[in-house]
Amino acid sequence: MRLFTCSLAFALVFPLCVSCAARRETTFGAVAPVHALPTAAVPAAATDGFVTGGLHISDAIVRACGLTRAPAPPMFEYDSATLAAEDRVILAQVAKCFSEGALRGQGVALTGRADPRGEEEYNMALGESRADSVRRYLHDMGVAPRYVDATSRGKLDASGKDEEGWAKDRRVDIELASR
Repeated sequence: MRLFTCSLAFALVFPLCVSCAARRETTFGAVAPVHALPTAAVPAAATDGFVTGGLHISDAIVRACGLTRAPAPPMFEYDSATLAAEDRVILAQVAKCFSEGALRGQGVALTGRADPRGEEEYNMALGESRADSVRRYLHDMGVAPRYVDATSRGKLDASGKDEEGWAKDRRVDIELASR
């Protein structure tokens, strides 16, 4: 119940801040740059692990944390970095695993992605915004900031050709950080 209350409170009162690597004003606002940790390559249409609303969680994290979830809802909405309620539920499980569970002290790498429509710079900022939304949520749920790194691939790996494919491109990949 406490987790649900915290998630609900977060969803209602925490404003979404977003990231732009160039530290300049964008459609999303100005924030600090995002730093990258090396991560394992993730295919554009990731299929291992969990694919939830707007997330792809690597199989290594799913196994280590014993994650379970309901069937996947739609990915991030078009032109949005807002986390879906379903994504917050699974992210709370991920946060618990990284803050007090099997992956405590491990690094997590977040990669924001966008569909291929729109300008490259805009989609790179949108991917950063999505990764930053997840980063902030994990931090608010107890994961120390030094263990979370976020970056964007924008539309660089997008493979969708229609609305269904584009929806799969709009996500954040969550991987164990290689250190």
